[in-house]
Amino acid sequence: MPGIRTMDGGNFCELEGKRVHDSWVANTMKSSTCIWVPRTDHNWCRTLGPRRCGLPQAKRGPEPGPRESRLHRFTVEAQDLRPPKAPSTEAVLPAFNRTVIGAELDRNFRLWRVKTIGVKHEEVEYASRWVIVATGENAEDHFPCLEGIENFRGTIIHTSSYRSGELFDGKRVLVVGCGNSGMEVSLDLCNHNALPSLAVRDSVHVLPQEMLGVSTFGLSMSLLKWFPTCLVDRFLLLMSYLMLGNTGKYGLSRPKLGPLQLKNMTGKTPVLDVGTLSKIKSGHIKVFRGIKRIKGQTVEFVDGKAACFDAIILATGYKSNVPSWLKETGMFRKEDGFPNGWKGEHGLYAVGFTKRGLLGASIDARRIAEDIHHLWESDEKKR
Repeated sequence: MPGIRTMDGGNFCELEGKRVHDSWVANTMKSSTCIWVPRTDHNWCRTLGPRRCGLPQAKRGPEPGPRESRLHRFTVEAQDLRPPKAPSTEAVLPAFNRTVIGAELDRNFRLWRVKTIGVKHEEVEYASRWVIVATGENAEDHFPCLEGIENFRGTIIHTSSYRSGELFDGKRVLVVGCGNSGMEVSLDLCNHNALPSLAVRDSVHVLPQEMLGVSTFGLSMSLLKWFPTCLVDRFLLLMSYLMLGNTGKYGLSRPKLGPLQLKNMTGKTPVLDVGTLSKIKSGHIKVFRGIKRIKGQTVEFVDGKAACFDAIILATGYKSNVPSWLKETGMFRKEDGFPNGWKGEHGLYAVGFTKRGLLGASIDARRIAEDIHHLWESDEKKR
């Protein structure tokens, strides 16, 4: 029989439904107050500075320069995370190495029962009055339906399993998808003597990583305080043209909507160039159109071109997996796994599904905290 655990007297718990993939997390787990960033590797870095994406109550210091030091800085901030003026026994207590396999409402006790399984297949059940689904938009690898992919004779992996281009030295590699992951993987492959190509199906905004000595996203957020989105988009596109040139000449056509407008409407994040575009311009990285079909090691593209590859790396993003484990609720749509708002019924909440990044998650988090606080106070008054 699985054990049953409650948090805060059986009143509140927040569970993460992903697995731990990285060894550095093992050291973080020793702290009683920490958070966990899944699917990180040695190339990890954050886009914004600590003033814009730092953790609550974390100690502030100068922004580290080398990319290798940024992950260490983030874990230090995470270990400093504590509620204000709260004893350590009331700090955040995450449950690591556990995958949520089911959650349903116990109507007799008006509690949510969340079943989890550990790395040794041990089961633990959590009972809670409130549940916040914070697995986000990227809980599970998304594998596209490509004709003939099951018969491909080479290696196929998702970017979630990618670690380094060393394994692809001298190989012809097709990277499917031109988001930030696809562009960075292509650059890494190029730096490890592979022969990378990009399959680009849709239009994409490519922006410099920095403008005027400031991170592009940080500059955008500052400008949005004073100017409307359309003007900030025009500024970003003008600077991008001056710094990067016409990306459409190299197979990377821009959408009709500006980068920030597109992000707000569809959740599609612009690509920050970290050096990939120069490799595309020099011909070290080839750009193809979308894939039509795959035959053996030959990939045919929608414009009639074809090429042979030794490996395919799918930079096709992620998807929500909530409907697979959350039972008895109409809050989450089965077709895409997204909720119909931040608040459901019977103490069910969702945070991080707005497709608006950190800003959207922050807004949801504040609403949820205020709502639970209000309900808690109401219960205390009744007692």
